[in-house]
Amino acid sequence: MQGRLEDGVVHLPGDARQRFHDSRGYGRPTGGDDLEVAPVEAAHLLSRDDIDGVDGMGLRELVARTGTTLDFVVYKDLRDRGFYLSPARDGWPGVDDAAGADFLVYPRGKGPWDGEVEHRVRVVGERESIPVASLGDVVLAIVDEDGDLTYFDTAGYSPEGTAAEDLPAALDAELLSDRALVWDGVDRLYQRGFFGQRLYGRNADSGPLQLSLLEAAYLARADALATDESDVVSRGRDVEGDRFDRRLAVYTALRGAKTVPKSGFKFGSDFRVYTDFESVSDLSHSEFLVRVVAPDHTFVPRDLSLDVRLAGGVRKRMVFALTGDNGEIDWLSVSRLTP
Repeated sequence: MQGRLEDGVVHLPGDARQRFHDSRGYGRPTGGDDLEVAPVEAAHLLSRDDIDGVDGMGLRELVARTGTTLDFVVYKDLRDRGFYLSPARDGWPGVDDAAGADFLVYPRGKGPWDGEVEHRVRVVGERESIPVASLGDVVLAIVDEDGDLTYFDTAGYSPEGTAAEDLPAALDAELLSDRALVWDGVDRLYQRGFFGQRLYGRNADSGPLQLSLLEAAYLARADALATDESDVVSRGRDVEGDRFDRRLAVYTALRGAKTVPKSGFKFGSDFRVYTDFESVSDLSHSEFLVRVVAPDHTFVPRDLSLDVRLAGGVRKRMVFALTGDNGEIDWLSVSRLTP
């Protein structure tokens, strides 16, 4: 069987619908027995010797002419894993909104005729840029320079914890260059809220408390410190510019969600976050990491992979907080996926 390439679609004649769509989920029926398939589907059929050519072209020529190398790598891998999938094209099976995806992958044992989609997959090369605002409800299939594949699931996220806030009133604080010190009345702050760190070390059970400027600004706003919030925020902006405001907005939102955010420096992130918290004495491991980014941030796949790999290596979820100038926050969770 020879296909015909026209307007970006390969037309297959004869009994193609029965052979390739009805039995194996390829392409889009056009009426009768004919079938339209995307170039990547035609390439896969050529690789299996199911068709003889497309306008006389073999696999090598078709892939070069249509620029479907990366798509073919992903398409074949998912087919080899036992999935049926369709190109995300307007008017093709399974497509309500094709924006942001290259393939629609159906649950194992189901196809385009069942109306159920397991994954919306976007194909990305190792050196492409990925706008963070374009992620969410999509699986990234990243093809590296060796042709190996890594899948990342991206989805919206909603932080939620169990921490009950119990703040003191108007503690005296000494504002320093990049932190604040509280000398008296700190036990409640530390034990019940995990604010700050003991100046004498994490194993000390007494002594003054050093607070980050984020913690100090939050506590000053809540009148737990006898310090003007604007003074702390001004100091924070001196230290890290406008980024301080974005990080403070995220810190405040995390506290508002009854979670406990702490510095994520040791994990290469802005925060490590505890969701199940009662007191420092019963402290468990943090559950997720947060990196604060602007809504117009662009990922390099290598950096995204580093973040997710590190989080997975310490058994945590990687979450990105997209924080605009107005303080509104969209949460994005990214994790490794094995389809």
